[in-house]
Amino acid sequence: MDEYDDQFTSVQWERDAPPVSPPHPAQQPQSQSQPQPSTSEPRPPAPDVLLDTNHFLNVRVVRPTIELEGTKEQYVAYEVVAKTNLPVYPTTTTSARRRFQDFRFLRHHLAKDFPACVVPPLPDKHRMEYLTGDRFSQEFIERRRLDLERFVQRVARHPTLQRSKLLIAFLSSTEWNIEMHQHIAHPPHPDPPSLIDNISDTLLNAFARVRKPDERFSEVREGIDRFEDGLGGVERLVGRVKARVSDLSGDYDDQATSVQNLGYLESGITEPLNRFAHAQLEFGALLKQQAIDTLEPALDHLHSLLAYAQAHRAVLKLRDQKQLDFEELSAYLSSITLERDRLAALQAGSVSSSGLGLGSYIRDRVDHLRGTDDDRHRRERLRKMDVKIKELQEAVEGAADTSNAFSDEVLREHAIFNMAKRVEMRELLGGIADGHIEMYRKAIEQYDRAIPNLERIRVDL
Repeated sequence: MDEYDDQFTSVQWERDAPPVSPPHPAQQPQSQSQPQPSTSEPRPPAPDVLLDTNHFLNVRVVRPTIELEGTKEQYVAYEVVAKTNLPVYPTTTTSARRRFQDFRFLRHHLAKDFPACVVPPLPDKHRMEYLTGDRFSQEFIERRRLDLERFVQRVARHPTLQRSKLLIAFLSSTEWNIEMHQHIAHPPHPDPPSLIDNISDTLLNAFARVRKPDERFSEVREGIDRFEDGLGGVERLVGRVKARVSDLSGDYDDQATSVQNLGYLESGITEPLNRFAHAQLEFGALLKQQAIDTLEPALDHLHSLLAYAQAHRAVLKLRDQKQLDFEELSAYLSSITLERDRLAALQAGSVSSSGLGLGSYIRDRVDHLRGTDDDRHRRERLRKMDVKIKELQEAVEGAADTSNAFSDEVLREHAIFNMAKRVEMRELLGGIADGHIEMYRKAIEQYDRAIPNLERIRVDL
């Protein structure tokens, strides 16, 4: 048994995340002085960059209660209790009551305020219990409490999100409604308008692909694929175990009935066999309870991890969009610069209008037919194009800096995600193992009480 200790062969663990470095300047321009997004391997981070061992933030979601019960406005409120030694929090212990829509507000605005962070997802609000009118049942409320607790624990584990002003207000504020309105009115990171917002939608195609994929993020994406495949395998395995446990529970119930019936056929053995049958019934009940207490929460945790991985994949897509913005702006700058150079050459008389290309040639002929002063019109076009090129150069440099900084942050987020994934996989698999151990411990106690009764049975041959 020792050779299998601590080996989870059903899960495909990915390699350590690519090391992370602080943002670095763009590479030297190649053609037309355009910066390039960096694809060089970043330096490894210091060990305490991702995990601050000197500070902690522990959050629990406890004591759900139904507020305004019996009315159409009734809802479930949860007590969110936190303990921390982070200096940004007003006290070391906080407690506040929040409803589900408050958690939704927190998640939505954390994702908006920190677009490069992998903000964990919330449990889906639209579930079958809402369609059947059973969303206030104790079972549903408990499962939602566990999901919400898992969400806030993931946020509290994140080194950036745990220090956000919105989370601090969510955990400690007694005027949460006011905090929400102030946050909406004065967001911490308002997005300034940029040149890229004024470019035609035909230029920035949402379905376009990155022209120069970064190998670092290809490996990250492959790692997420392997992790999702591994989770899918574990999910199928746990589902089969749950179905088999249900079948076994019914088999033990049937066997207990048969043993009881056997006891009535022979005098003197009825009581021992009844005790043994009772032990089998209790073992069948233990199997049913194990499916409820261990296997169902494990399946919920697996679904939550899959949703967490999808949130990470969404951040990767956003990073690709940042790189695509840079590439499209660079291509646009190249076309404008080329057209400007051709127009300048025509103005200098080094080429004829036929050498400008089809579009410029047609525009030149149309202006000629209109009687426009060719030289004056070309000088005006050159001036406007010079201004446009200058704006585009600044936009390209800004897009390159944004792409590089966003890429570095996404790599850091991947390392944080890997750390959280390892913690949660230990918790998940450890919970399954502990549930089985506890079940078999109780079963041993039951059979230890029943077996002596069987041993006292004497049968004359």
